[in-house]
Amino acid sequence: MTSFGRDAQGDTQRDEQPDGQRNGQRNTDRPPQRDLYDAVIVGGGHNGLVAAAYLARAGRSVLLLERLATTGGAAVSTSPFAGVDARLSRYSYLVSLLPAKIVRDLGLRFAVRKRAVSSYTPVERGGRPGGLLVGGDEARTRESFARLTGSQREYDSWRAFYGTTGRVAGRVFPTLTEPLPTRAELRSRIDDEAAWRMLFEEPIGRAIEEHFDDDLVRGVVLTDALIGTFADAHDPSLVQNRCFLYHVIGGGTGDWDVPVGGMGALTGALAEAARAAGAQIATGHEVLRIDTDGSGAPVEVAFRTATGEGRVVGRTVLVAASPRALAELLGQEPPLPAPEGAQLKVNMLLRRLPRLRDTSVDPREAFGGTFHIAEGYAELARAHAEAAAGELPSVPPSEIYCHSLTDPSILGPELVEQGYQTLTLFGLHTPARLFEKDNQGTREVLLTATLAQLDAHLAEPLTDCLAFDADGRPCIEAKTPLDLERELRLPGGHIFHRELSWPYADGGARRDGATGGDGVPGRWGVETPYPNVLLCGAGAVRGGGVSGVPGHNAAMAALGR
Repeated sequence: MTSFGRDAQGDTQRDEQPDGQRNGQRNTDRPPQRDLYDAVIVGGGHNGLVAAAYLARAGRSVLLLERLATTGGAAVSTSPFAGVDARLSRYSYLVSLLPAKIVRDLGLRFAVRKRAVSSYTPVERGGRPGGLLVGGDEARTRESFARLTGSQREYDSWRAFYGTTGRVAGRVFPTLTEPLPTRAELRSRIDDEAAWRMLFEEPIGRAIEEHFDDDLVRGVVLTDALIGTFADAHDPSLVQNRCFLYHVIGGGTGDWDVPVGGMGALTGALAEAARAAGAQIATGHEVLRIDTDGSGAPVEVAFRTATGEGRVVGRTVLVAASPRALAELLGQEPPLPAPEGAQLKVNMLLRRLPRLRDTSVDPREAFGGTFHIAEGYAELARAHAEAAAGELPSVPPSEIYCHSLTDPSILGPELVEQGYQTLTLFGLHTPARLFEKDNQGTREVLLTATLAQLDAHLAEPLTDCLAFDADGRPCIEAKTPLDLERELRLPGGHIFHRELSWPYADGGARRDGATGGDGVPGRWGVETPYPNVLLCGAGAVRGGGVSGVPGHNAAMAALGR
């Protein structure tokens, strides 16, 4: 993800971060302490923890049931390499959509740090290596655009384009923690018909092509429409527009920040806040079934632990899982279409950053922001077409960033002293269907091809820089959509649980998201046809990303606000 519109420097302190190291998740695998709770929460990811903290602080009795041995879901810090003191944000890795309101309301001790550079995109033109550097300061960014394109036009268009998205962000982002507006209300709030048409009515590819001429610049802009979303720039469904919108409105600025201490610092702080308020968190409790008669009477939740099965009753049940999982728990047919993730996630630890062919840029700058690989506009279109035809992209697009350059606290002191660094790679246009016949073999082929695209811009092979774990194995791991489905139960490996929704109520029936009893989104966008069963996972309206918004909104709905 790339932050646009202003230089990203310094720290943003969202209250105090005590040590930058703590994950905070601990096993509390003990049975429920009563038979009836005001609220039973299914799932201990960040949204479930947000809901638990809000409800407990409001004086409600709260039980959170989590299948795994720890809370956190996809927002965790772990040490994936044996014997290596590095705590990586293994799955989700940057913060943009988390409202400061949630941090303040819950008194979270959590900080994010801004990246000094927004992005670097290498390219070879005329037989010479070069690239586009965005960030540092305005003069340097302007000069980088001019060197790449030969004029000031693209930079001026860039500033105008992101000036528009910045104004939209400032008006839309605050609505995410308010009751769900109608389409007309949100349009009126934005109060810019050209911006509304560009983002909400026409494929984002049209605006990109109208604003920019350079293929590389067009591709950098388009990437925010494709993170976690398998679509073409001109997809008539506008799923790419919805993805783009959520990537440029975070915090009202579109900045994507580094969580100090890794993602586990956030979910650890949330778990602490929930427990401190009186919520009971029971890990190792897998929910099997939710039984409701639809009348608003208390809901029965059946669960399984290592020692047997049990039941508990909640006056309200909040499901911090996917719409697909909710349907299964209710014994219903799963919603259509079935979600399908389309990304490759790679975690690496290096002994040092690799040297670049483009010697005008320091590797610490290039990798400190988002390092775009094979993400020209035409390259992205070709990769999508190949994947849609059932083939791995011949030139796999991806983007990389180095967490440890911004936050070295995720590495042990000895690793910091020796110059070790982390790298996180996110690959695009690799839908789950491509891995169904041979997940492991296809993963290896794709990883090799993806790293080859990176190597084309390096002065030395990346493999020469990889660290090794205590068993002598290179410190690199890759996750396909099928891996994420198996490990985290993300449906189809989809990081948003389903395709993202518009952040408004459009008055139409939904087949894949939260609905009220009349088939349309309710007051908060978390309602279901059952009055006291709420959806508070990423698949709720206005869900997706590490935001806590569905958790907040479900808590507000449960409190009748």
